[in-house]
Amino acid sequence: MIGNIVAKLQSKKVFARGIHPSDSKRATRNCAIEAVPWPAEVVVPVQQHIGAPAETIVKPRQEVSRGEMIAKSGGFVSSPVHSGVNGTTGPGTTCFVASGRRSNAITIRTNPISDEELNAILAEYLSPSKNPRPADQIEPEEIVNAASDAGLVGMGGATFPTHVKLKVSPQKPIDTVILNGSECEPCLTADDRLMREAPELIVRGLLLGIRATGAPKGIIAIEDNKPEAIASMRDASKDYDNVEVAVCKAQYPMGGERQLIPAVLNRAVPTKGLPLDVGVIVMNVATSLSLAHAVDDSRPVTHRVLTLTGAVNKPGNFFAPIGMPVSHLIEYAGGLREDAAEVIMGGPMMGVSMPDISMPIIKGTSGLVVLTKNELRTKKETTCVRCGRCVDHCPIGLAPTKIAHAVMFRKIDLAEEYDLQACCECGCCAYVCPAGIPLVQYMKTGKAMAMKKKRS
Repeated sequence: MIGNIVAKLQSKKVFARGIHPSDSKRATRNCAIEAVPWPAEVVVPVQQHIGAPAETIVKPRQEVSRGEMIAKSGGFVSSPVHSGVNGTTGPGTTCFVASGRRSNAITIRTNPISDEELNAILAEYLSPSKNPRPADQIEPEEIVNAASDAGLVGMGGATFPTHVKLKVSPQKPIDTVILNGSECEPCLTADDRLMREAPELIVRGLLLGIRATGAPKGIIAIEDNKPEAIASMRDASKDYDNVEVAVCKAQYPMGGERQLIPAVLNRAVPTKGLPLDVGVIVMNVATSLSLAHAVDDSRPVTHRVLTLTGAVNKPGNFFAPIGMPVSHLIEYAGGLREDAAEVIMGGPMMGVSMPDISMPIIKGTSGLVVLTKNELRTKKETTCVRCGRCVDHCPIGLAPTKIAHAVMFRKIDLAEEYDLQACCECGCCAYVCPAGIPLVQYMKTGKAMAMKKKRS
């Protein structure tokens, strides 16, 4: 039955341009979520979100429990941090995070935990509250405050504090909450597994998001290469007239807000605007699940589900505490294969290369992809042949080659005239370039140069 679901649906949602790389999800899409034993020590950064870093509130050699706040919010656009383990804090330290910047961090020596306890924590994470209040009986402010207290941020990778997104302005009313279940990055399947293993929790989070924002409806957007997730979410939402499942064509980067909103609602987000400018907020499905926990059980964000795949001996979808070193997860997954060459945090299109696999898993870590030497082989960069492919495939409608040339010659004002800041860094331009020009790297360099110019 599941195999025929997509074929029977009405026309699938699409957006203009983009690309269609192989999804490469077969290795892990049928791997159930698995709890990872705690390492001897976790390193928890206080900067895991967009905005002001959290402020440490624990002292060295202090006993902490799973779920205990260890760093308080540093402002309105900020987010507190909680311990995902039981243990004893060590001296303060610093560590690199996925952005490439250093963050102050809290070390915790973990207490021993049995496999039974680990599996119980995972089961708790995937299970809805036993006696939740009806969403329409909960005050919007209570939902916003719960998201703030729980340290909830966008778990699709953006890490914007969720309570800020949910606190809408009367001047910009929201009419639709979209749950992003597209997971368009190749190789990653963590969101797919969450939709299959915890659909009731995800729908519950959507209902709470609808209540918080005052939106009359919610849409769960899923790409058509996830038929089991589509069936699961349809079944979980069938009793709610204000919730629908929208099936999107598997197309990269469908997960971007500026592509998902036009595909699902046929609305264009202004170049320098936000989804709320067109009456929409977008949440990742993992964020929705955590919102349900935050409101119904006052449970903070302490773990996350992520995919580990590629050149490892046991690829899968794993449940890990925040602060776990990537090296510990790789070791648990049987270690790296002999042909492993590089570890990417995130997906292969937008992920970043890890300079050190001792870096910790954080709230925004959706996956880890280990590339082989053959996969790292790139085309030799040659002169632009002016084929226009980068323009044809850019989902924002930019002219990447013009921006790149402006950056090459350090003409940042010109690059910004070509809408450098609108680039979402999806990598479509570099993917299709026959000349092997690393266009997306020029975009990132140009943005960094523009930021430096503004500060000077």
